[in-house]
Amino acid sequence: MRSLPVVLAALAFAACTRAPQPVVAPQPAYVYAAGVVPDSFIVRLATTKGDVDILLRKHWAPLGVGQFYEAVHANYYNGARFFRAIRGFVVQFGIAAEPAASTQWRARTIADDSVRESNRRGSVVFASGGPNTRTVQLFINLRDNARLDGLGFPPIGEVIAGMDFVDALYTGYGDGATAPDQNRLNREGEAYLAENFPLLDQIITARIVRSWGPVGR
Repeated sequence: MRSLPVVLAALAFAACTRAPQPVVAPQPAYVYAAGVVPDSFIVRLATTKGDVDILLRKHWAPLGVGQFYEAVHANYYNGARFFRAIRGFVVQFGIAAEPAASTQWRARTIADDSVRESNRRGSVVFASGGPNTRTVQLFINLRDNARLDGLGFPPIGEVIAGMDFVDALYTGYGDGATAPDQNRLNREGEAYLAENFPLLDQIITARIVRSWGPVGR
């Protein structure tokens, strides 16, 4: 399988008659990976089939969860399609609608997490091309795929609502020669899929709808 900026608020004091205004300053990409994420949170994927809620658990895979947390905050997944959808196996997403975004995030690899949970049906997992190559591509297991545990694919969360919509995602293009070419998709983005694979389902928005636990631990 092939495959931030965090902002800190500072106060800028204008004239004494005006209320303080926030100033946003970008920070290094590694901050989220260092642990500045909630202990757990729910991301809602509003898809062309319906809403899919994913519960992310930091203790399952802290580096992967941090990467996903930041990418969602950056609206990276908005407009992305489930470009690799194999009936009875997995559905994969994470190549952006805009090629410039894909280019930027492909350079942000993270180290591997250990596998602490099994690749059960409904679990959400980063795709990778080898050790320490995870970026922003993920897949959802459509069945129990425990064999992926031994191959080093650690789940970062699980679908807790909307798995019926995941099951309904379009899988007619299959895999291999009949499926989208990932190199072209990275170069051309949504325009390539809209012209050649128009039936693929899409993530309209991805947003955090609830979180638990302190940040910065």
